[in-house]
Formats: sequence, structure tokens, C-alpha cells
Amino acid sequence: MARYTGPKHKLARREGANILDKQSSSLQRRLNIPPGGIKGRKFKKRLSEYGIQLREKQKAKTIYGLLEKQFGNLVKAVEKKKGETGEMLISLLETRLDNLVYRLGFAKTRAMARQIVSHGHISVDGKKVNVPSYQVRVNNVISLSPKIQKNPQVLQAIEEKTSTLPFIKKEGIYGKLIRMPKREDIQLPFDLQLIVEYYSR
Repeated sequence: MARYTGPKHKLARREGANILDKQSSSLQRRLNIPPGGIKGRKFKKRLSEYGIQLREKQKAKTIYGLLEKQFGNLVKAVEKKKGETGEMLISLLETRLDNLVYRLGFAKTRAMARQIVSHGHISVDGKKVNVPSYQVRVNNVISLSPKIQKNPQVLQAIEEKTSTLPFIKKEGIYGKLIRMPKREDIQLPFDLQLIVEYYSR
């Protein structure tokens, strides 16, 4: 299954939540109107329990830019481990290399971060890594290649103020994962428990 490349606003309206990487006042006003305008709103059906769980899973999958198989494999991986499944799932999602490049402010969106990683512009502890799904470990240092440092979009992203999250540290073109992320560290527009329930069926 190919990754969705269409209008992100349409996806956000379908989910009824802002699943984009940036805030948009125009989108916020239209979130309660599903695609199809008034007609879509008129015929919007009440979701079943399964339907609600499915929507929450779709939100998370879209936010992190994962394919169905990738997301399913992550859930299966955490289900085999001891601990709280939802907590472990958010840790794995947040410590993907492409997500951390975005969280550190080296890219404006996760899609841009994924592209930067795929093109070989990111190093982890001095070694080039071009796999967006690479799992970063605590104390790993993420850095930008000299070439990408000259990219206007990247320069602008670095210069812009970004909210500081407690599990990462940023100094110029370097970033570090200082501890594993926790559920309370991040404002999630989806329900982790419902996602776990979806996959436990």
C-alpha cells in the first residue's frame, strides 16, 4: 500500500482532528465539516466501536507517516514486551529517526524530515543513517550533514523557535535523545488505548 500524498487538510477533516505538523486557523474552523461539505456533514454516520478504534489508528498512522504494515509491525513488537503497550508504542513512534529530526526542529514537517534522512543527510553518533524508521537510542547524537546545513528550508527551520520537549536536547546542528519519551510528554490527538484495543481484536 502506497503512502498517501494527497491534500493533508482533507485527511484532517475526515479524522475530525488536526493531524498536521503545524497549526492552521483555517483548518481548525473546518475540522467539524467532513470532506463533501454540507452533504458530507448531513450523511455522516455514527461510528461503531470498531469504527472509532479504526479512526484513532488512522490518525496516529497518518501523523507519523507510516504505512499500514509498518504501524502494525510496531504494535506487534510492543505487544511481545513486558510493560504498558500504549506507553511503549509512543516511545517507539517518537524515537524513529525521522520523527526526532522533526521534533528537534531540523525540518518543518515529518515528510521533510523523512526526505532529509532518506537522502543521507543525517548522522547518528557520526555514522550516516538513511533509514527513516531507524530507532534512536538514549544518548545517541543526531547531526546534519554539511550539505544540508546550507539548505534554505533547513536553515529556516533551525532558526525558528520550536517547543522544547523534555526527552530531547538541541544545540545548533546537533540533537540528542536524553531519555525515552513518555505519554505525558506529548499532546496526542489520538487515543492510544483505542489503538491497542483495535489490534487486540
